[in-house]
Amino acid sequence: MNTPFPFSAIVGQDQMKLAMILTAIDPGLGGVLVFGDRGTGKSTAVRALAALLPKITVVEGCPVNSQRPEDCPDWAHVASTKTTQRPTPVVDLPLGVTEDRVTGALDIERALTQGEKAFEPGLLARANRGYLYIDEVNLLEDHIVDLLLDVAQSGINTVEREGLSIRHPARFVLVGSGNPEEGELRPQLLDRFGLSVEVRSPDDISERVEVIRRRDAFERDTEKFLRKWQREDGKIRKAILAARDALATTRTPDAILTDCATLSVALGADGLRGELTLLRAARALAAYEGATAIDRDHLRRIAPIAMSHRLRRDPLDEAGSVARVERTVADTFG
Repeated sequence: MNTPFPFSAIVGQDQMKLAMILTAIDPGLGGVLVFGDRGTGKSTAVRALAALLPKITVVEGCPVNSQRPEDCPDWAHVASTKTTQRPTPVVDLPLGVTEDRVTGALDIERALTQGEKAFEPGLLARANRGYLYIDEVNLLEDHIVDLLLDVAQSGINTVEREGLSIRHPARFVLVGSGNPEEGELRPQLLDRFGLSVEVRSPDDISERVEVIRRRDAFERDTEKFLRKWQREDGKIRKAILAARDALATTRTPDAILTDCATLSVALGADGLRGELTLLRAARALAAYEGATAIDRDHLRRIAPIAMSHRLRRDPLDEAGSVARVERTVADTFG
């Protein structure tokens, strides 16, 4: 297994890193969609964040990473009650994957050799309590994306086929990435991702040099590089854990609720999912920064990543959706 690059050593791409941190604080945000150029650190960032997080406690042999023996599904027949520590799982979902591979299916080998009808868990079982990463999500078949988003929202994977009736927890953070020039996601699918970030290759020469310097140092002496960035990663980990504890007590003034609704109306966003995500992400940001309550500055900074992918397309506006959100925020909040 390749050693993940330190999260804190990733140069630039601040919005992408912030979006991923917020999902680590509040996994219920609905995942992150990262669109942009190839080779801009999208997969590196999700693996680095998962490696930075504390290990999770799981029951030995449980295929869905249950924390307690009583949470293991009956069909898994888990004999052990011992628990162990395991890194936060990051499961890759490849293009061309079948529905059976995603959700799980009848264990054909066991059925043929032992005559038993048993369930073979899929990728959703492995991703429970972790991350499910889809590179080039815009090229994934629609029925697989629909399936993933339904499970991501409910947190339950249900399999009804070949005489099997299986349910198991499948709570994960969905991270999708892709290049919009190779295909677009349907608007209804875009809306189901909580946060969206656009990434670009850096134009600044010094920034590009720093990317090369750090990557080269990592590959030449990985252990030394990891030790160098261990403390910075530790600071982020500590802040994430503190923010998780603080979420429940972070206050939401009534004026902030009005601001969320006003901004959504001004942007012309359909439905209410946008403002609900805006509020939730702003609360996670406030908790991450140690604030006791959400304020407008949190909304200003979160709005581009919470709202830009929910706008209707305007062919007369060439500035892009992020610029439209920033302009509307300035007009609305002053």
